[in-house]
This record gives sequence, C-alpha cells and structure tokens, in this order.
Amino acid sequence: MSALFPPLFPALAAPTDRPALRCGPDSLSYEELARAAGALAARLAGSRRVAVWAVPTARTAVAVVAALLAGVPAVPLNPRSGERELAHVLGDSAPDAVLAGPGDALPAPLDALPRIDVELDGPGAPAPEAVDPESTALVVYTSGTTGPPKGVLLSRRAVAASLDALAEAWAWTADDVLVHGLPLFHVHGLVLGILGPLRRGGEVRHLGAFSAEGVARELGGGGTMLFGVPTMYHRLADALPDDPALAGAMAGARLLVSGSAALPVHDHERIAAATGRTVVERYGMSETLMNTSVRPGGPPRPGTVGTPLPGVEVRLVEEDGSVLDGSDGETVGEVQVRGPNLFSGYLNRPEATAEAFDGGPAGGWFRTGDMAVRESDGTIRLVGRKATDLIKSGGYKIGAGEIENALLDHPGVREAAVTGEPDPDLGERIVAWVVPADPSDPPADGELADHVARLLAPHKRPRTVRLLDALPRNDLGKVLKKRLPRG
Repeated sequence: MSALFPPLFPALAAPTDRPALRCGPDSLSYEELARAAGALAARLAGSRRVAVWAVPTARTAVAVVAALLAGVPAVPLNPRSGERELAHVLGDSAPDAVLAGPGDALPAPLDALPRIDVELDGPGAPAPEAVDPESTALVVYTSGTTGPPKGVLLSRRAVAASLDALAEAWAWTADDVLVHGLPLFHVHGLVLGILGPLRRGGEVRHLGAFSAEGVARELGGGGTMLFGVPTMYHRLADALPDDPALAGAMAGARLLVSGSAALPVHDHERIAAATGRTVVERYGMSETLMNTSVRPGGPPRPGTVGTPLPGVEVRLVEEDGSVLDGSDGETVGEVQVRGPNLFSGYLNRPEATAEAFDGGPAGGWFRTGDMAVRESDGTIRLVGRKATDLIKSGGYKIGAGEIENALLDHPGVREAAVTGEPDPDLGERIVAWVVPADPSDPPADGELADHVARLLAPHKRPRTVRLLDALPRNDLGKVLKKRLPRG
C-alpha cells in the first residue's frame, strides 16, 4: 500500500471482531465485513463501473465497500427512481453489472445488466485498494431538478478529505456508534452515514426505515451520534413531549446532526427544551461533500450552518462576480467553495463541469448556487437557492429561507415555503405557501404578513398566502418548489 494515500478503511486492513455494521436483522463485525467485501471485491476486479441497488440493507454497504476495495467506481441507484430516470442513469454511467441482494426485485431497465448477488459471508480477505487519490470512488447522481440528473464524480481524495475534516470538527472516533435511517443512494446517508463510521473504525446502526421508536432504541442502547434531515427532526420534536424514553435517549447522545436542508429554528428550540441537547447543522452537497459545520460544544447557532471545515475555503460572491468581504448578516451572495472535498467533474459533461467553476475545475471556485449571508462571528446562514429562493422585490435581495423560518415561528403554521412571482410594481412579490397547523382554522393572510414584518423587516412580508395540505418533497425531505401549483 502506497504511503502517499493510506487505505480508506484502515480497520479492514487488520480486522477484528469489533461491531462494524447493523441493519435490521443483519450484523457484521469488521472481520465479517472484511470477508464478505473482500470476496466480492475479487469478483469485481477489472470492472470499469458497477451499479449498486441502494436499498437500506447491510448488503448495500457490503457492495459499496467491496467496489472501493477493488478500486472500481460504484454508482448508487435510487430504488425509488422512475424507469425513465433510471434508464438515463444507466445509459450515462454504463456500468458493467448491478450489485443487489439475492431477494431484491429489480425494475425492467436493469434487465440487460449482469446481476451479481451480494452475500454477507465469504472466504475472502480485503483486496488491495487503488492508491491513486484522484481515482473515482463513487458516481452519485444529482436530483435532476434543472435537467437530466448529472453524474458527480467523487474521488477517493474527496471522500477521505471530507470525512477526515468532519472527524476533526466533531471529534469523531472509533468509539462512536452512529444511528441513522437515511437513504443510501445519497452522500448524506452513504458517504457520511456508512463510509464515515467505517473509516473511523466505529459502528453504524442503520434503522432500515426511520422511526422515533428506532431512534430511542438505538440511541438508548449505546448510540452516541444521530444523523438526520429536518423532516426527521421535526417528527422527533413532535414525539418528544409524550415519549420520555426518546427524550432520555436523545439527551444521552454525544452529537445530533441535521443536514440536507435547513432545520427550522422552532424545531431547534423544541428539541433543546426537551433534551437539553442542541442539534448541530452542517452544509454540503453532492459536488462538494461537506463544506461547513457548527462546532459541537460551542454556543448554539440555530439557523446557521457554522464555519468552514478544515481545509475548505468558502466565499460569498455578488452577481457581478465581486467577492463580499463583509459580515453584516444581511448582504446576500452566492456561496462558492474551494478545497480537497470537491468533486472531479460531471461524468460525460465537460461543458457543465467548466460552467460550474469560477476559474476552471483545476483549483477554481465551485459555484454552489446556494445563497447565504455571513454573520458577524463568521458563521454562514443559508437563505435559499439562487434559482428558486432569491427574491428581488422593491429593490431588495431577499432570501426565502429566513422568511420561511419566520413563518414557522407562528403557532398556526406547520410547514411553509416561500417563492417569488412577477409583480408589475415590485418586480417580484413574496408568496408564502403554508400548511396550517389546524386546517379548519388557518391563520389569516394579514396575520402572517404582520408576523413576518415584526420578526424581520416590512419589505420581507409575504404579499400573498396560499394554503396547502402538504408541501411537495423529495426523498431527503427537501421542498420541491418547482412542483408547487401556480396560482
């Protein structure tokens, strides 16, 4: 093994009987994981790419680890993808085979691919890892909200750098036991939630399907960390007042982490009041892995995603390309990122790769498309996406996120989304989409507008309020604003 790039999983190089992975009825020690992944890695040697049917099982973890041990890029497939989207991903990535559990039923687009069943036992030892840090570890596809999904090429360098930066920021060690129920086709659930504990030599307990009962059981049974998305933490916050076992289990956790979207301040406050624990938010995306995080042990920072992780540079940029140097908590700019955590490019999309960087992919700044402000203490507060959440109204640049947080502070609001619509006078008017806490008695438009104006500023109040039964969301709980009905 080259001394220039140590293995991604040191604990598999000299495996022990320490617990590595538990998912549902299946548990694997590091010795068992090494044998199962090593046997499969030997079968994958020489492949160009392999697809992984990424259902939330131990076999998915074995499949991805085996591909990484063999130096073969893995393409996690979302099992909830429609046939057209799945066909696009397969045509774009051209995998040599699909890895799946023996009992997994695969959809028609996968019929033409050779299938390799993943077993949880095997005689093999870990295969030699590819040592080139720039070799591709994973091809993770974007959600495709602005066109066909793009394959994000994540190198071994990027995976290692991001996980090691988080380990430093969170004091993440082999003694930690991570609990989560996130999907395994995305960087949050797969890279952070599976590969992260295995890189540290610790344990991961995947719930299979998220539930408050599962969280209480696993955190109460030795879990030290919980990863989730805002939808999950919202459900936990709802359950806490009537579930002392859940409150005790969460109170005993060393670290509660939320990501993939902003956690409303109201849910921060409810969880802190019930458990005495603050939820740490971090910020990342498929192309960058992790960029920033609130630091555990520091002062609570609800509404912010903290400061840059070790080795990561973050800047805010105006529309004209000028860099914002101030930290006034008000001036909105696009987040741009530079560091070893960045992806290598989009598969088969050199033009899209070039457009994504200010200064070119080699050492340039990645344009995230996220809008943020920098607070006086240097923390970053996200206010939305450039394409859907930056509202230009009455000469002001307004981030939808802060208005959404203000709306969620109203007791009559269960869910909220904010968009901009053309207005002949203002340029854009602010529109609030609200799921009321009591559908039979929703808050009045004027009541919500006054509420926002009191918490923020008058020009940020919604001019129109539209009531919905639920907001459209993706698998990770992010609101899909382009699917909101237009009035």
